[in-house]
Amino acid sequence: MADRIHMNLVFIGHVDHGKSTTVGRLLLDSGAITDAQLRKLKEEAEKLGKPTFEFAFVMDKLKEERERGVTIDVMHKDFKTQKYYFTIIDAPGHRDFVKNMITGTSQADAAVLVVSAKEGQQEQTKEHAFLAKTLGVKQMIVTINKMDTVDYAESRFNEVKNDVSKLLKTIGYNIEKVPFVPISAYKGDNVVKKSENMAWYKGKTLIETLDDLEPPEKHTDKPLRLPIQDVYNITGVGMVPVGRVETGVLKTGDKVIIMPSGAVGEVKSIEMHHQPMQQAEPGDNIGFNLKGVDKKAVKRGDVVGHPENPPTVAEEFTAQIVVLNHPTAITVGYQPVIHCHTAQVACSVTEIVKKIDPKTGQALEEKPDFIKTGDVAVVKFKPTRPMVVERSQDFPQLGRFAVRDMGRTIAAGMVIDVKKKA
Repeated sequence: MADRIHMNLVFIGHVDHGKSTTVGRLLLDSGAITDAQLRKLKEEAEKLGKPTFEFAFVMDKLKEERERGVTIDVMHKDFKTQKYYFTIIDAPGHRDFVKNMITGTSQADAAVLVVSAKEGQQEQTKEHAFLAKTLGVKQMIVTINKMDTVDYAESRFNEVKNDVSKLLKTIGYNIEKVPFVPISAYKGDNVVKKSENMAWYKGKTLIETLDDLEPPEKHTDKPLRLPIQDVYNITGVGMVPVGRVETGVLKTGDKVIIMPSGAVGEVKSIEMHHQPMQQAEPGDNIGFNLKGVDKKAVKRGDVVGHPENPPTVAEEFTAQIVVLNHPTAITVGYQPVIHCHTAQVACSVTEIVKKIDPKTGQALEEKPDFIKTGDVAVVKFKPTRPMVVERSQDFPQLGRFAVRDMGRTIAAGMVIDVKKKA
């Protein structure tokens, strides 16, 4: 494991386009899960009358284990390629996928966008691709799945590829750098094994394409920022917060501060994948034993830092947002929930500063009365309770967020400026 570079991968795309099946196939054919494990899942799927869902089942089973709290890191499924070892974040198949996708995508180093060859791009294809870009996922691979349902036709592949290329271009992806792979996850074509059904395709399989990704930058030189995903109280051990180091380095013996509460404690031990470690670096998903802190002072959404450079608690913050989907219009006083790193806090819109032309970045209108779906704007938010956010140029992972309301993603954004809480 140690000799391979670690990367976090998120699978995105429309609900029925086969994300889970793609993930399942990748895990099975790369040897990350065994035939026996799959057989067991297959039997369970058949009992429920869903024989083709065994792959989706793999992921949902993991989620159930996580909900029962079996172990700290089951939520992540790992697999290895020649160059990397990948963690699949918050794999799809959940009911509230977008919410998970937001917390997952803000941590992802790369995204695989799954599009059905049969249906082509749909509303969610757009929404997810847009979110990925806004949330700072720089690298994208597109798989055109279900090629078996269109007789493996090259013409259909090209048609869908053209549509998706146009979409990604308007969102701001450099299309020269986005590989398109025709696959059938269900049948196993071009995921890990080269397909015999598409002689016309001369490119790489999905797993080979993953090795062409650029390794993520590790910001070890920046101050420590570690958003907390969960806190476990383990008998005989004590309090064990779990999260991913976004920037900086955490060492055993470190004195740390937890914001927003301001509680200070000491790191007694650190572990990753049940292995003890002396220090954790950006990208590491870890559990660490914290001493000297009241357990009420630490919860999901808090951020750990070092006392000499504590995470920023915002009185108010200014952000550039893209309105993806609002039934009417957003005005001053609107109060959605902001999902930023692992925090979810209701925030009020205190000012709409200006509307921006997304193509040029120029202001279209200063202080508009409202903004609506499709608009890009600079907006000020005031959190209703203490919350850590950072400017995205300082700490990108703590400066990207999604705006949720009424069970849907209203907007996505990045933090331009933060007014510190006194």
